[in-house]
Amino acid sequence: MKLRLKNTPEQVELIAALGSRDPGVSREAQEAFAAFIGPVIQKVIAQSATAPLIYRDMEFDEDDSPSIPLDLWYNENEGYIQTWSQAQAGGLPTSQVEGVKEMKISTYRLDSAVSWMKRYARKHRLDVVSKALERMAQEMLVKQERNAWAVIMKALGNASSSTAHANNGHIIASMVEDEFNVHDLSRLMTMMRRLSESWLKGTPVGSDSFGLTDLFVSPEIKEQIRGFAYEPMNTRGSKSTGPVALPDSVREDVWRSVGMTELYGVAIHDLIELGVDRKYNALFASSGFAQTGIAHTASPATTTGAQSTNFASNTDEILVGLDLTRDAFVRPVARQADSGGQFITLPDDQWVTRSEKVGFYGFLEEGRLCVDARAIAGIVV
Repeated sequence: MKLRLKNTPEQVELIAALGSRDPGVSREAQEAFAAFIGPVIQKVIAQSATAPLIYRDMEFDEDDSPSIPLDLWYNENEGYIQTWSQAQAGGLPTSQVEGVKEMKISTYRLDSAVSWMKRYARKHRLDVVSKALERMAQEMLVKQERNAWAVIMKALGNASSSTAHANNGHIIASMVEDEFNVHDLSRLMTMMRRLSESWLKGTPVGSDSFGLTDLFVSPEIKEQIRGFAYEPMNTRGSKSTGPVALPDSVREDVWRSVGMTELYGVAIHDLIELGVDRKYNALFASSGFAQTGIAHTASPATTTGAQSTNFASNTDEILVGLDLTRDAFVRPVARQADSGGQFITLPDDQWVTRSEKVGFYGFLEEGRLCVDARAIAGIVV
């Protein structure tokens, strides 16, 4: 993430005013600068994060109490559904059973503060000021991403549907341990398709309206996908029949693109946080995931294979498949009354008596929510 201030006369003058020893001049400059950088940081965060690919914003007025009418998302005969959310930032997401009614949403404040010596402002050190703002944006980004993916992993580990497979879970195991191939992707697409039935238990309008659209993998799995260009594979029958390669046109696409960004119409995203012993892998391991079922199997006929009960983040890894045609993941976020934006920045008053420093405090109020587990499934490799 890079954030740079332009070296224009207006910005240089504003930065210099921040370093003034006159409290009135400095305070006025701080308020003007705070109003300027709030929308900038909000835009940088939105462009740098992975969560905006998944979550849909649901804005509500500051100091309001947001809610969702669940009957517009579901038509369950049982009269209740499960949702996943956090009561506080950094907390373990919980599975909440709700009646088909208006559900109140828990939100929390995420904040960050930065400061620098006034002498840097007086010397027009735009690079120092840019780095401080970059640090604020990065801190907000880290907090947002962690909370967003905690809800995703909790929903994935706990999700169950009667249309998934015998064990009702939304996770299958790869055919071969530590390996991912195109047949595993095809199996996941089949299961997601089964999860995409309409309210009348039939084919949804548009025939192919729902299904697997995006797959989030580790860099190591992306390496295996690049290997599709030169590694033969066999997914049917006996190994004695000899290795079978992908069609030349597919292999050439993988070769030219230095690794597929799309396969079978499914967008492939690699995340540093996914993989053996990585952050999101550990989040999934702590999700309470404990389904019984078959483990890795070489039988291609098993399109509904489930994971084993012992997922270990230091030896196994999870691949996350999502159906982003659904509005399943919601981010309620407060719209600030003063600015109308989501992220607000204010002068940090703690430096009033220590006049050789100037600082800023920024915050937003948001929540993360999964209201439809049919939009998520995974593969244990």
